[in-house]
Amino acid sequence: MKFFIAIIFILGFSSQNVAQNIKEQKQVVDSLYKEDQFYAGVTYNLLANKPKNMNQNGFSLGFHIGYIKDIPINKRRNIALALGLGYSSNSYNQNLLISEQSSTTNYSILNDNSFSKNKFSNHLIEIPFEFRWRTSTPTDYNFWRIYTGFKVGYIFSNSVKYKGELGDFKLKSVDDFNKFQYGLTLSVGYNTWNLHVYYALNNMLNDNATLNNATIDMNAVKIGLMFYFL
Repeated sequence: MKFFIAIIFILGFSSQNVAQNIKEQKQVVDSLYKEDQFYAGVTYNLLANKPKNMNQNGFSLGFHIGYIKDIPINKRRNIALALGLGYSSNSYNQNLLISEQSSTTNYSILNDNSFSKNKFSNHLIEIPFEFRWRTSTPTDYNFWRIYTGFKVGYIFSNSVKYKGELGDFKLKSVDDFNKFQYGLTLSVGYNTWNLHVYYALNNMLNDNATLNNATIDMNAVKIGLMFYFL
């Protein structure tokens, strides 16, 4: 994960220089230009609507990368739609113990002093859709942008890791995680740096996941930085 973060920030700092070099090399203005067709980002992952006494601890990270097709819809080409395909890796450090016994998945709240590691992770294939507004021109690579949208993701892999008083164990492919995740997105920024927010509209776990006979209705919220490239 640290390697991914380093790559993202290197790309973020270098993208402005690359865009400037391309600008200097172009002799003919491209009146049919497109913008921001590759993206990479890093987020801090939160859990909303958590059960009582459930807390997050440590630093829960998300890494996101993909390609998104820019489709301008006006003559100036500063308003566009976009549809893409991406990959997302996420971890959530918290005190909700997910364990299995006799093929049954159990949930309980841990004492914060009883473990050194307790997290679940997932990997998704995502399809983002965006409505885009920006102040770009065919020759200006430094511009403001506001991109709002909707994202659908499919969890193709999930895992749980625990290390503490109960021992060490790892679970893979826990059935109670909702395979499909979807939510609203917003990216706002200038030039390289863009604040990115994702709010999931459905629960992370399905109705089979219960704590004290109540369903666990928590959903994901991701806040971080998104970098866009040509």
